[in-house]
Amino acid sequence: MANSDVASVAHRLLPILDWIPGYRRDWLLPDVLAGLALWAVMVPEGMAYAGIVGVPPIMGLYTIVPALLAYALLGSSRQLVVGPDTATGLLSAVTVGAIATQGTAEFNSLTCTLAILIGLLFLSFGIMRMGWVASFIPTPVMRGFIEGLVYVTIIGQVPHLLGISGASGNFFTKLWHILQHLKDVSFAPALTGLLSLAVMATATIIIGLLGGEATGVHVAGHLPSGLPHLTWPNLDISILHELLPGALAIVLVGYAEALGAAKAASLQSGGNIDPNQELIAHGPANILSGLFGGFLVVGSLSKTSVATAAGARSQIANLVAAVFSFLTLIFLTPLFRNMPQPALAAIVIAAMLHLTKPSYLMHLLARSRWSFANAVIVIAGELTLGVLQGIALGVVLSLVTLIYLTSHPRGAELGQLPGTEAYRSVQRHPEAITFPGLLIWRIAGDLFFASIGHIRATLEASLAARPDVKRVLLDSASVNFIDISAGDELLNLVQELQKRGISIAFARVRDAVRDDMRRAGMEAVVGPNNFYERTTDGVRTWQQQSSSSPRVA
Repeated sequence: MANSDVASVAHRLLPILDWIPGYRRDWLLPDVLAGLALWAVMVPEGMAYAGIVGVPPIMGLYTIVPALLAYALLGSSRQLVVGPDTATGLLSAVTVGAIATQGTAEFNSLTCTLAILIGLLFLSFGIMRMGWVASFIPTPVMRGFIEGLVYVTIIGQVPHLLGISGASGNFFTKLWHILQHLKDVSFAPALTGLLSLAVMATATIIIGLLGGEATGVHVAGHLPSGLPHLTWPNLDISILHELLPGALAIVLVGYAEALGAAKAASLQSGGNIDPNQELIAHGPANILSGLFGGFLVVGSLSKTSVATAAGARSQIANLVAAVFSFLTLIFLTPLFRNMPQPALAAIVIAAMLHLTKPSYLMHLLARSRWSFANAVIVIAGELTLGVLQGIALGVVLSLVTLIYLTSHPRGAELGQLPGTEAYRSVQRHPEAITFPGLLIWRIAGDLFFASIGHIRATLEASLAARPDVKRVLLDSASVNFIDISAGDELLNLVQELQKRGISIAFARVRDAVRDDMRRAGMEAVVGPNNFYERTTDGVRTWQQQSSSSPRVA
């Protein structure tokens, strides 16, 4: 292999090689400061998010370093930050919780295994160039999922905040459990948690001075210093089979979130995003995190916002954050011994409150009742059925909506706008001119087995409303392909209309579509002279043949 080929492969696999040669010296200070800000946020947040995942706080610190390093080398975004995430973290807890009991060594080990499995899926999808999969979660469904997740996460953290026992089950089961046990709320944990919502660091100092656990407030406890030990995944086929559905859901949700964050960062600071490279970069980030005792990571909009707001120019900021997080593991973990669990719960709740956007749902209702209904159904599914079931319901709804819309294209009768050669729907433009005996009808979508029945029915309805019609001119500009089923059905329709004394012509047919029509025998039945480049040409031919005068619809 030539040196140029090796260099090309290296640049494709390691995007850092593309931007590092152009790195400017005046970017270094902003990157270092942004890295420090990111470190200050990610260390306590990583420990707090470990509570969402259901593992000890130290695993949150084990997660940060390998993920930041891997993405800095492999990611296509210059500012995206990967790390623990709320939505996917809760999905992880639900997935592993179906197999093992939270708080056990098995649960922690399977959480690492799940991260490795997720990384392998990310890497495989990236190699297969399947970056398009994220498009199957439309924005309303994703927002509905996040909104429901906010409520589910908060209700799961409230017991830690108030110092009472938790409960399993759906949102309403946990809510009822909390209401029943409000009389058991301990004053010290509740006070500590509420104060922590404002100043977590102050709460940590206070609890440490008061004697930690002796106050009745649970604290993070001993956090081991030093590097994590290598954690081998559980390769039991039956276990992996049980983890796989949750892993796929996490990849789908996490990738959609990460890609959105990367695009938002690129719009603000420039640069191109490669969707498939993003999949590849998330692979090693998760695999290494799992191998070193951590849990899953994805690109995070909130963390990326922290980095960009602090002045980050490149992934150097992430590398700085990784270095200081590494030093934290080696030297600083004793400082977090007296961090109260209510404070960690408060961090999570504060992050959740930042994510909720009820105003978006109101805006959605004003724009599209259909999309609003989808979002509300997803939220209801999460609160009653569960998180995995909620996102699965959202994906199914998206696919059903897609199938419905593609199989129900909105055909329309067209008329000519006065003084122009533009043709528009006569329902939307009453001033549009129609022509006696001629129906100009727009096929508003592709012709295939699922749509041809609806297209035929709507065309027949338009003909029924115009008994004077002797010729139909089909505007086919929106048709990009026609399959065999639709071709055969359309040919039958043309022949039936001809028997009723109605001739058919086509306008603005794409070359590839006309080739398929020719192979289906359509051109032989209609006649090659009845295919027009412009709708106007078809109208003029009819006028010449009928010598009729136009009228206003």
